[in-house]
Amino acid sequence: MISHAKIVRSGFAALALLTLVATAAAAQSEPAAPKPARHCFSLSQWRGGWRSPSPDVIYLNVDMNQIWRIDLSAGSHQLQWPDRHLVSIVRGGDTICSPIDLDLSVADDHGFREPLIAKAITKLTPEQVAALPAKDRP
Repeated sequence: MISHAKIVRSGFAALALLTLVATAAAAQSEPAAPKPARHCFSLSQWRGGWRSPSPDVIYLNVDMNQIWRIDLSAGSHQLQWPDRHLVSIVRGGDTICSPIDLDLSVADDHGFREPLIAKAITKLTPEQVAALPAKDRP
């Protein structure tokens, strides 16, 4: 004789199994969303050309034909001063794919350095580069 509790447990187990199978089937029928292209550059490709149109943005000239935009979490007005240098410290590999890969600071000729923290890195499209004012292009 089968007890009522065993029937209820069997019913719950069957329902759970059916739900799992239906969920797996639905997941297989939906196409996977394409992953966004990962854009990276090597610091050795950065030729040192840069401009800062505002305290929170830096444009880098990479490999002579690419412009990358670096958005800073806490910028510096020193980036607009003509006698300042942008310093990048390489730790490990020199491939830059995300903000955490950059160790930047702005420096003067006397050795004073102010750290800069990147929050976003974007490779500009040719259309975006063309839209940049000439004074902002590195």
